[in-house]
Amino acid sequence: MKCPYCGYEDSKVTDTRPTDEGAIIRRRRECPKCKSRWTTYERMEETPIIVIKKDGNRQSFDRSKIEKGIIKSCEKRPVQIDEIDRAVDNIEKRIRNSMKREISSHEIGELVMDELKDLDEVSYVRFASVYRQFKDTESFLNELVKILEKKKE
Repeated sequence: MKCPYCGYEDSKVTDTRPTDEGAIIRRRRECPKCKSRWTTYERMEETPIIVIKKDGNRQSFDRSKIEKGIIKSCEKRPVQIDEIDRAVDNIEKRIRNSMKREISSHEIGELVMDELKDLDEVSYVRFASVYRQFKDTESFLNELVKILEKKKE
């Protein structure tokens, strides 16, 4: 690998370790010419996933959009960022493990709601109210009744 400091065409790997549960390899490198050190990360190239929006438009899957939506629904709730990261990881794994090259935004929304049900009920209701576009208090109440019935089981 080319040195980012002096441009020398070679480098030496001084340390290699897996990170992020083995999904990423972290390498410390050193330039034999200028002795500078830097870190590189090696990650498996993933097949791009296309999201089909409600209006039929297609766009690349963006993990950060899921994360932003969950963070917004968990605002002012006792949910730690690590829990949100795990939920987003679970959603992304389920999407990638489905082996689909295209997925609807509706399917992604359902996956998010599945994770939020276990994470925080209030956050789940917040997300569901926006995602399902509750038109009135009755549809909102129906969703709350479903949650209460599942709690009794």
